[in-house]
Amino acid sequence: MKLAKTYNYLKKDLDYIEKAVDKVIQADHPVLREASTHLLMAGGKRIRPVFVLLGGQFGNYDIERMSIVATSIELIHMASLVHDDVIDDAEIRRGGPTIKKQYDNKVAMYTGDYLLARSLEIITTLKEKQAHQTLAKTIVEVCIGEIEQIKDKHVWDQSMRTYLRRIRRKTALLIATSCKLGAIAAGVKEKDANRLFKYGYYIGMSYQIIDDILDFTSSEKELGKPAGNDLLQGNVTLPVLYAMKYPAFNSLVKNTFTGSKSVNEEQMRLLIKLLKQTDAIERSYQVSDMYLRKALHVLDKLPDHRSKQSLIGIATYIGRRRS
Repeated sequence: MKLAKTYNYLKKDLDYIEKAVDKVIQADHPVLREASTHLLMAGGKRIRPVFVLLGGQFGNYDIERMSIVATSIELIHMASLVHDDVIDDAEIRRGGPTIKKQYDNKVAMYTGDYLLARSLEIITTLKEKQAHQTLAKTIVEVCIGEIEQIKDKHVWDQSMRTYLRRIRRKTALLIATSCKLGAIAAGVKEKDANRLFKYGYYIGMSYQIIDDILDFTSSEKELGKPAGNDLLQGNVTLPVLYAMKYPAFNSLVKNTFTGSKSVNEEQMRLLIKLLKQTDAIERSYQVSDMYLRKALHVLDKLPDHRSKQSLIGIATYIGRRRS
């Protein structure tokens, strides 16, 4: 089953949000306008706007208010991708050239800043102070997560706790915030808004872990970027942490990345092959499944609603995701 089938009834509203995002990024300056539009047209799952809408369905759902939150959240996500590509020196995103590749690092950084500024401009049209505070705190944590990722690159002996804390900041909190802000904008009871936040947090952790798994198990065509790219960038993900417990992989990784020499495709193919021969993928899926079970447990306490079934469907889809 495709992910979109779990929330088919939101298609009209998601189309509305897509147009809203396109309208918001239209800058007067041609370079900012073209760069932002280039990123939007490259596609993406738009999963964060979906969580905003599903969170809002538990209250007084108003598409205009949902659109404000969803647009703001998606712009923050887009800004983080642009900045990530500069940090990682990435040339391909979603199967096409990154903004830094198409223009340069300076244009990419200012494009990311522009998207972030537009996001904050949009969210302040909501009067709820809690929404502003929640989003601001999340942006702070995302920034800390990015800095931590830079600091932790090529640190092969880091703990699982360090990895989990990093993906919490980088990925899970923005998904959790998507769920909660949708609820806040719809006037959902505080206890249920907090439950939606927890659901989003657990889903976000699972989602990132599976993304990290797919970096090794999917093809370049499926990923839209080279397989093993995270490891190539020196990012120590959960499959790598587990595989590092095997002396052969541990030794090969350290020898491959020692010094300033660049790592070639043949070396990456060998590393990926050796990682797959360990139980790293299986153990990583087990951790992902643990977070999914927690997400489903939280949903048990939410009132019965069509969107609750969609949230269950998304959790089920993520658990089965293999590409």
